[in-house]
Amino acid sequence: MTARIAMVAGEASGDLLASHLIQALKARVPSLRSEGIGGPKMVGKGFNAWWPCDRLAVHGYVDALKRYRELSAMRKALLKRLLADPPDVFIGVDAPDFNLWLEQRLRAKGIPTVHFVSPSIWAWRGGRIKRIRTAVDRMLCLFPFEMPIYAKAGVPATYVGHPMADVYPLEPDEALARERLHLPDDVPVFALLPGSRESEVRNLAPLFIRTARLLCEQFPTARFVVPLATRETRQLFEHAMYAEDARDLPIQPLFGHAVDAMTAADVVLVASGTASLEAALLKRPMVISYRMGAWQYRLMKRMAYLPWVGLPNILCNETVVPELLQDDATPEALAAALAHWLTDGDARRALQARFAQLHHALRQNTAAKAAEVLCPYLEKNVHAA
Repeated sequence: MTARIAMVAGEASGDLLASHLIQALKARVPSLRSEGIGGPKMVGKGFNAWWPCDRLAVHGYVDALKRYRELSAMRKALLKRLLADPPDVFIGVDAPDFNLWLEQRLRAKGIPTVHFVSPSIWAWRGGRIKRIRTAVDRMLCLFPFEMPIYAKAGVPATYVGHPMADVYPLEPDEALARERLHLPDDVPVFALLPGSRESEVRNLAPLFIRTARLLCEQFPTARFVVPLATRETRQLFEHAMYAEDARDLPIQPLFGHAVDAMTAADVVLVASGTASLEAALLKRPMVISYRMGAWQYRLMKRMAYLPWVGLPNILCNETVVPELLQDDATPEALAAALAHWLTDGDARRALQARFAQLHHALRQNTAAKAAEVLCPYLEKNVHAA
């Protein structure tokens, strides 16, 4: 008999994570079949995508409400199909709002469920732990501090580390990154990352451009690189440069190349999010900033449990890099914080040493460790090699 898993991965990050897991599982169970909702990277590993994962991508509450009926119909159709032909195990990769509903119903019918990537119950919406307890047989956690939360709630969990820590080198090559981006070796370089969503770039681009102008006054030879994820976000940033009359500034927008941009930079200005963790794994001093609508910020602040929004500070359990948010995010404050990292060599070296410790803690060979947890669910049908 052939072992069979069902998976649902949401968005590009879930597609990448799931593709690594499929590869690691196939190394142990070559005959493995995998199917469900996934993306091109999963398909490239032999996954049978009944629906593409980009169908699950929603941007904010308004978009989620608009697409509720479509997503609900897809989820019910998937549930019916899985109950009619049960897999050995169901693996929900991130996308908690979609997957926990599905996992709850599959588990109630006796199908084992594993959720890969814990929802951010440590940051907000901690009440979801009750739903998780009824929905999953095991949670696979990316961060070590998540384990005590699940132990206290009585949810079986395994720490598998963060996949980016496996991929990123322990010692980034700054010279090679500058060569790739055609940047001089002997000038200050700042990477500006205003986010991957259009709303983020719209809110942050003018602020980041004004900050760059102030830094140019202090560091006349400085260069700025701005990796942007899509054509739309690049157009938004270029429009902001025009509106700010900043075409004379040494700002270089890029299509992608975020890792090269951060590796090449002396200091990074980054919107709060996964990119801040990337910057930490690349051992880059940074300033975290974010702006959103006033009512949305008040709501998020009221619901938050932690004093930080940036993953580097959360993981280190202290303020190791500045967070300048909302009204505190002014060009003057951001420029001063960025200049501090550039001019204070001792502070920069101490931070880089701290980030090196963090990198080692998160480097766990995530896909292989997750596959090891999943193999017992498959052994009833096939002996894992």
